[in-house]
Amino acid sequence: MNRKDPRTTSRRRLSALAGALVVGLAACGSTGSGGTAGGQEEASAQGTPLAGAPSWCGSKEITLALADGFGGNNWRQVTAAEARDEASKCPSVTEFSYADGQGNTQKAISDVQGFVAKGVDAMVVFPDAGQAMLPALRSAHDAGVVTVPYRVDPGGQPGRDYDAFISTDFSQAGELWANFLVKALPQGGTVLNLGGPAANSQSQAEYEGMQRVLKDHPNIEFIGQTPYEVTNWDPAQTQRVVTAALATNPRIDAVTTDFGSALASAFGAFEQAGRPIPAIATEDSNQLACAWRDQQAAGTGFDLFTVDSQNAMGRLAVQYAVAKASGGVLPDSTEYPQTAFEDSLSGQPHPVTCDDQLPPDAFVSSTLSKEQQIAALE
Repeated sequence: MNRKDPRTTSRRRLSALAGALVVGLAACGSTGSGGTAGGQEEASAQGTPLAGAPSWCGSKEITLALADGFGGNNWRQVTAAEARDEASKCPSVTEFSYADGQGNTQKAISDVQGFVAKGVDAMVVFPDAGQAMLPALRSAHDAGVVTVPYRVDPGGQPGRDYDAFISTDFSQAGELWANFLVKALPQGGTVLNLGGPAANSQSQAEYEGMQRVLKDHPNIEFIGQTPYEVTNWDPAQTQRVVTAALATNPRIDAVTTDFGSALASAFGAFEQAGRPIPAIATEDSNQLACAWRDQQAAGTGFDLFTVDSQNAMGRLAVQYAVAKASGGVLPDSTEYPQTAFEDSLSGQPHPVTCDDQLPPDAFVSSTLSKEQQIAALE
């Protein structure tokens, strides 16, 4: 399970992403058939990009689908728009289809099966349900559809159950957060760690990454439930958890969380408790950055560090799927790195940046243009 799983938010939903959506991406050409495994292997072996297109875009015309396990929050809306934008760079992709699994495992499985029945040539899958999706992925792969799950590990083996898994190491984010805590709390202090649902792999990996760094800094210790306080990545529950933590802990020097927008929504709890907002390490969020700016202006500033929210991770999945199906050049890596984004202490690699031209639920780290991101969030 992963932080971008379904949860209740007040985010606006992108109506264009509800249900299955088919969008033509290129000037009219013949729509590719479902193809065969042998044909896809032949295209992949060619490794010849289409002239004037990115290297991962081969000359064989194909159809592409994105099966999203859940599409109803701001992160998913922007991420799906990034994937669609990447696919639009390859003229060989004659049709792009989208399906929202709506957080329902059976619907997500049916979506994958439906794309296979439709005869798509390649499919990118966000397998929220993890290993429950593996049989459907394997069936798609066996049917000759280039199948590329990403971000949530479905189990199985690349090359046997699907073509490739586009991964990221969430523990790297934890290490980056911990290194910031060492700078922000030179005299030590207490840290409240907020995660998603119980036993989810992302929050667990982030905690383990922090522990690798903080074992050498015993004056920085976690309070509350470990490895993390369960919030289900729900802003309302996050506020309840923060309120309870403030009532039971006279000292909270820092908060770490893998959903910065939800934490920003809980800032009122600190004000109500008459407590300052502590140092924060999280993923980037325009809402959070703007809250930081406003607190600075009010003389109640706090230290803030964020990692890239990785909306562009879907682009790497699209590149691999399109390259394999169309005969382009495969990407050099199947791992999307965790990277630092904002640091209020050093200003590197970026200072904290609030963009008033973007809505609060946008992500400054997104590679979409402002206009594209605004459209995705409408």
